[in-house]
Amino acid sequence: MRTPIAVTIAGSDSGGGAGIQADLKTFSALGVYGASVVTALTAQNTVGVQGIHDVPPAFVGAQIESVFSDLAVTAVKIGMLSQAAVIATVATGLAQHAAGIPIILDPVMIATSGDRLISDEAIDVLRRALMPLADLITPNLPEAATLVGEPVATDEATILAQGRRLVALGAKSVLIKGGHGDGHESVDHLILGDGRSYRFPSRRITTRNTHGTGCTLSSAVAAGLACGLSLGEAVDRAKAYVIAAIAAADTLQVGRGHGPVHHFHAVWP
Repeated sequence: MRTPIAVTIAGSDSGGGAGIQADLKTFSALGVYGASVVTALTAQNTVGVQGIHDVPPAFVGAQIESVFSDLAVTAVKIGMLSQAAVIATVATGLAQHAAGIPIILDPVMIATSGDRLISDEAIDVLRRALMPLADLITPNLPEAATLVGEPVATDEATILAQGRRLVALGAKSVLIKGGHGDGHESVDHLILGDGRSYRFPSRRITTRNTHGTGCTLSSAVAAGLACGLSLGEAVDRAKAYVIAAIAAADTLQVGRGHGPVHHFHAVWP
């Protein structure tokens, strides 16, 4: 049986709750072998981002070449890409090596702590060069608004309209995450390229330990696609996994700020 392999192309979180670390934990928890391409190093913990050191674009490209020339990758997850040159390098590498492989793009722009993680120039390159390669992009409400140049959506009709605008910009499908919304439910909206849309509601869990939820959801979707699930099945399983990880987050005692979700809630005693 072929081993499902997912590669994460993202930044490293030295605190372990988000980024590359969250992605690899998620892949492992869901039965997928994880590989990585590191695009940036962050000095980061549960209370904030103290510094970002970008990996040179040529070395990002070298990592992509190393991974794809040897491993039979079955899904790609893209996270934090803070510089325009790195985004262009990733787009070029995936166009060369990832034909036919599902690509999930999580357009990470702001950390849970509120720290900005990407430049305005990089956002423009991400729109033009990377979004058209993605089978699914997974912005939260503020990220979706930034990508389409509009205020943050506050109702379902506007969320769906922004999702369809993102499809028009080149994304094949869009999952707009509802964690930044209000109300007792957190509703994610999946908008497909043909205009159809689906709601994925869940109860909203009260906890401050939500660091890495966006990274975890997108990597969980990638893990499902790596295992051969359909997009709808992968999103449904990913949503259930993340909700359970958030529900178990308070059983961990990690840091003084926004702690991580519990990626291994199903296997740790």
